[in-house]
Amino acid sequence: MKKNILTVLAGILLASAVQGQDKPTAAMYEQASETSGLVVQYTNDARAVNYFYGATAGGYRSLANSPDQRDRMMALNREYLQKLANTEYNTISVDGQVDYILLKRKIEETQNVLTKEAALYKEIEKYLSFAPTLFNYEKLRRRGATMNGQEVAAQFNQVSKDLEKVKAEVAAGGKIAEAKANFTADMIASLKGRLKNFYDFYNGYDPLFTWWVPTTYKKLDEQLTEYEKLIRSKSDAKPSDDGSGIGGLPIGREELNRQLKVEMVAYTPEELIRLADQEFAWCEAEIIKASREMGFGDNWKAAQEKVKNSYVPAGTQPELIIKLYNDAQEFIKAHQLINIPPIADETWGMQMMSPERQLVSPFFLGGRDILISYPTNTMEHEHKMMSMRGNNPYFSRGTVQHELVPGHHLQFYMNSRYRPYRREAFSTPFSTEGWTLYWELLLYEKGFAKTPEERIGMLFWRMHRCARITFSLKYHLGEWTPQQCVDYLVDRVGHEYSNAHAEVKRSFEGGYPPLYQLAYLVGGLQLFSIKNEFVESGKMSFADFHDKVIKLNHMPMEMIRASLLNKPIPKDYTPNWKFYTFKK
Repeated sequence: MKKNILTVLAGILLASAVQGQDKPTAAMYEQASETSGLVVQYTNDARAVNYFYGATAGGYRSLANSPDQRDRMMALNREYLQKLANTEYNTISVDGQVDYILLKRKIEETQNVLTKEAALYKEIEKYLSFAPTLFNYEKLRRRGATMNGQEVAAQFNQVSKDLEKVKAEVAAGGKIAEAKANFTADMIASLKGRLKNFYDFYNGYDPLFTWWVPTTYKKLDEQLTEYEKLIRSKSDAKPSDDGSGIGGLPIGREELNRQLKVEMVAYTPEELIRLADQEFAWCEAEIIKASREMGFGDNWKAAQEKVKNSYVPAGTQPELIIKLYNDAQEFIKAHQLINIPPIADETWGMQMMSPERQLVSPFFLGGRDILISYPTNTMEHEHKMMSMRGNNPYFSRGTVQHELVPGHHLQFYMNSRYRPYRREAFSTPFSTEGWTLYWELLLYEKGFAKTPEERIGMLFWRMHRCARITFSLKYHLGEWTPQQCVDYLVDRVGHEYSNAHAEVKRSFEGGYPPLYQLAYLVGGLQLFSIKNEFVESGKMSFADFHDKVIKLNHMPMEMIRASLLNKPIPKDYTPNWKFYTFKK
């Protein structure tokens, strides 16, 4: 069979890379596949299109799609789907097949979103009848077309009149479906940005433009601001009257199932809730054992209360972070779990979280640095106490390494060095958060929590992750209100109320995708299952397993497993992996 051109090129590149050496090193195979070039090209072509058609000047803030931006992106998607179709799939390696399947999945999902967006735009065009004039001026500005200032002023003046007319019709009309209202308002905000981009380009540089246009521009800008507010006020959204003050928009069972399929999770929402219940029952049995050891019998809430009150004095939390980090690193090295690059261990940092951010992030956050959540002088007394109790040493035992090494900090370090093209193209919370949560599961299994207090601390977070699956799915299924989610975290997990409220608010108002919060434990359990398959079976050591997984970079766990299995993958592959065993 004739070799795929990408296979040939990959071979040429690899040969060039190893000139002067007897044979390629393993590290050279960790950087690319036969189809990785297409991934890189598509990622950067998509970035170029979206920057050119949808970024404001100066700050490069992305704007909601214009019709021509959407059309151009859809054309690009069709072009790359054809390139994939021309690939001789059966001749490429498993790693190349993985990149092929994931790139095709990404493009098809992007195309699906854009198609729905185009249909929605047609439905709301009547609210934007004045928009084509503004979009056209933006198009002319991209190549610096010469402007007739008097003509622009006249056109802006006409747009103002047209806008007032449609604004009056909207004001006199009834409610607008929430999805349409939100989309229309976002488009108006986008038009404001695009209009400003156009105006700033010519104003002050073109003398006649600067003389004619500013007054009409200012009026039009103010009108757009008022119109956006009006559209949002016309939304038929019904804020929850449960007293929580938390908003959000449940997506429903059909969309949940669709998104789970896109994320390559072959389970229904109901099955995942069952998984969460089973895991929670296991955690509760474990925490009762610890409670008995502490002398509280089956009253584990009382034992947990004692643990909460072990908080360190204000000003000393950073010292605790250092101790907990060192504890984890010593344990990991003693058990030879992973080889940590010295620079990764050297270069993590820490920052203090602002009181404002703690309102929606009451616990540690992290990435390259760890963001410490602990009270500051401006917080109310009750909030200070809840923050200190919620970030006590035992609760923090499972989270420091989650944020740093071998958690998110190591992820960022390795992902920028091995198959970096996957980080942007195939990133998924089931990998990002699954890897870090997996380490909590593994360290607990290995005995990192030695005392009953330490076990209660680590189990708190495991129960929390179970609860995230339950409350996020029940909310999006329309079964629970935000307040019920808050109450569940307080009553079943043992959260401080303000921390529970912040957690739910963050989940539904913080810009996270609907599946993000459940991805922690689900992704962690997926990787734990893969670990059992390859390490517990004796096929690989822990260090080799973790080294290979983290160098595969971001992608769905099912594809990580497929890559490790190294068996040909059907071109029409659909998610089917069952990683969890339910008790009868």
